[in-house]
Amino acid sequence: MDIVHVDDELIVVNKPPGLLSVPGRSEPDCAITRLQQQHPEALTVHRLDQATSGLLLFARGPEAQRRLSMDFEARRVGKRYVALVAGVLEEDEGWQEIALPLMADWPNRPMQKVDPANGKPSLTRWQVLAVEGTRSRLELEPVTGRTHQLRVHLHAIGHAIVGDTLYGGEPAARLMLHATLIDMPDRGLRIESPPGF
Repeated sequence: MDIVHVDDELIVVNKPPGLLSVPGRSEPDCAITRLQQQHPEALTVHRLDQATSGLLLFARGPEAQRRLSMDFEARRVGKRYVALVAGVLEEDEGWQEIALPLMADWPNRPMQKVDPANGKPSLTRWQVLAVEGTRSRLELEPVTGRTHQLRVHLHAIGHAIVGDTLYGGEPAARLMLHATLIDMPDRGLRIESPPGF
């Protein structure tokens, strides 16, 4: 796990796929535990799914955690992802939106589902970066931050992320989803990480 940025308030790491962000019920190894070996003051601000790779931000102490959590809540932190999905999407359309309400699929936890009646409002913006044979490389911006939002939204429009075993993605060695950008204009901070796929 590479540390890509450290300042007085925050630390950004590049999390590999397969590593939890925080300890699981039966899995103590995770990004925060590893980071705290070098930076004991590190505290969680947001999370990435275990299967997702990329940029993950931590606070340095409780005051920084409070401020950064407020930044996330007020949507002052821009996040972008890159995903490889099944199917060919038109390249010239520009930014598109998926606005489908999401909620937990309780009988099938940890899965989430689209539920127009009971789901929470959820919005994902996306655009095509490239078409690669029978697949498309997308840039994604989760405007809201629901659990599995990008994965469920793309599955719902018929373009599941490659390697997504929960939501019917084509088989692959890993989930082809990478958190590629954290942008905090108010702090003058913009960190990018290219995907490894």
